[in-house]
This record gives sequence, structure tokens and C-alpha cells, in this order.
Amino acid sequence: MSNYPNPLIEQRADPHIWLHSDANYYFIASVPEYDRLEIRRSPTLTGLASAPATVVWHKPETGPMSALIWAPELHFIDGKWVIYYAAAPSQEIVDGLFQHRMYALVCEEADPLTGKWQEKGRIQTPIDSFSLDATHFEHQGKSYYLWAQKDPAIRGNSNLYLAEMENPWTLKSPPVMLTKPELDWEIIGFWVNEGPAVITHGDKIFITYSASATDENYCIGLLWADLSSNLMDPESWHKSQHPVFTTQAQNKQFGPGHNSFTRNEQGEDVLVYHARNYTEIEGDPLYDPNRHTRIKAFRWDDNGMPDFGEPVADNRPLTLQKQRG
Repeated sequence: MSNYPNPLIEQRADPHIWLHSDANYYFIASVPEYDRLEIRRSPTLTGLASAPATVVWHKPETGPMSALIWAPELHFIDGKWVIYYAAAPSQEIVDGLFQHRMYALVCEEADPLTGKWQEKGRIQTPIDSFSLDATHFEHQGKSYYLWAQKDPAIRGNSNLYLAEMENPWTLKSPPVMLTKPELDWEIIGFWVNEGPAVITHGDKIFITYSASATDENYCIGLLWADLSSNLMDPESWHKSQHPVFTTQAQNKQFGPGHNSFTRNEQGEDVLVYHARNYTEIEGDPLYDPNRHTRIKAFRWDDNGMPDFGEPVADNRPLTLQKQRG
């Protein structure tokens, strides 16, 4: 299997890599300042590390999208480029939660780095509450939106929801809840299911997600369903009772999570994720900038299930000094 520089890109959390039909890789992630959306492009995965970052959108000074721009994803849907992201009106915490909602930008031109991006506004869901980490996938001719959201009636910060889409910024169906934080490893520090990502293999469709607080307890869980099943029926989905990718203290890799998937030039499936290489965080972990982007090729076992292995140790020196607080 292919090996990669680790970390691949420093100080970029919540990484998302899109392999486009033009054979280029497109990279987007949260920046430490939480103030903009930027895209990198490269014909190779490793080339993303040195590719220039093009800022395609900057948060306004005021309004509902004026603070804490989190977890963007770049997709190509119905012939349009789409960026999903979460934003808040301020850094205020209300009832223990930030005030994020989900938004979409659309570019109808071929090149997302030079094309004009249009704000499509907030993606409305039935509950007006903390929501973030949206992703998109297509299956059997249908378009799906998958995200994390707080339900005031359910304990915890966020659950995962799935809905069909009318267009890339409008839901078509009522959402269904696929999972909530309930297992011991999902409720350390915070009760969290967030950061979903989708991949198919064989006769199954898989959703990875992240759980617990964004420190060394952060980890990745797994849902799966048969490709032929009704994805909008929660009973179709199975949930791993154990995390599938976790902290590896011996390798000094802590809190791996918020992943996405891509394929490398050899056709191998690749796990894209962030993790820190230390645990001594001062203050809120969200404001520690050193969740670095890392990538790792992985295998599938004889039962058709993903085997992510363990987070590998850093193999190149960091160029940025450790920053905390």
C-alpha cells in the first residue's frame, strides 16, 4: 500500500478531498482563523501539500455567517460545484452550544478556483438548532444530504440525520436520524456524533463519523447498510459497537477524526483525516490550530468491511511551531 508524508498539510482540520473527473484532486478544510473558504488543486495527492490555496469566499463582518466558519466540503453535483459549510452569527455559546447553521455556495463555472461563487443561503431543516458537518452522496439515482444536528429532545450535542435532496441546497424529504451518541466511546467529554463521510464497497454502503470531544478522545465510528436497502429506513443501518479508528499514543497520534474519503492514483481507497501529535492543550481544543491533515491508504477485509489500521506516526518534521490557546 502507498505511504504518504505525515502530516500531509499542517494546520488544516476537517479535511475534504474531492477527486474530480478532470483527474485533479481538490482540497478544502477548516482554517485556524475560521474566517474563509479556500481551495487547493493538484494532479497528485501529495501535490496538495505545496499547491497554492485560493480563497473563494470570506466571511462577512456581520450577520448569520460572520463567525466560526467550520468544516467545509467541496462537491460536484448536477454539473455545479457546491461548497457546504457551517457558520455562526458570533462566537457566543448558548445552552452549551455554538450557534452554527448550515449553508451552501454554488459555482456554475468549470473552474472552482476562478469561477464566481453564489451564496445560496442556509439549508433549512425541520429543527432550528445547532447543525454542521454536511456531506452529500448519490445512490441509485437519488441525491442525499447527511449532517449532524442537535435535537433538544435528545441528550448530547449532535446526532446524524439523512434526507433526500430536491437540489443541492434544498431538502426534499423529512430527515431520519441514523445514530445518536450512546456508547461509552461516543460520550467522553461531549456526547457527539458528527463529521459523517460516505463510501461504498462491494454490496454495502458505509458511513464513518466522529465521536466524543475534539481532544485525544476524538475517534471514528462506523455505520453500514446493504446497497439494496432503503437508506431512509433507520432499521437498514447497522452500527459498530466499537470505534474503528482511534488515538495511538505509541505513534503520538491523538484524536484522529473528521474524515473524508478519496482514491489515490493507484486506485486504492484513502482515508483523509486530522489528528494532533500531542495532548497538552491549553484552553478550548477548538482553538488549538494543530489538527493537521493526514492521509492513509486502507484495505478491506474478507467480509467486505473497512480496515483502517491505526494512525501512523509523523514521518516528516513540522515547519510550524506548536501553538496553543
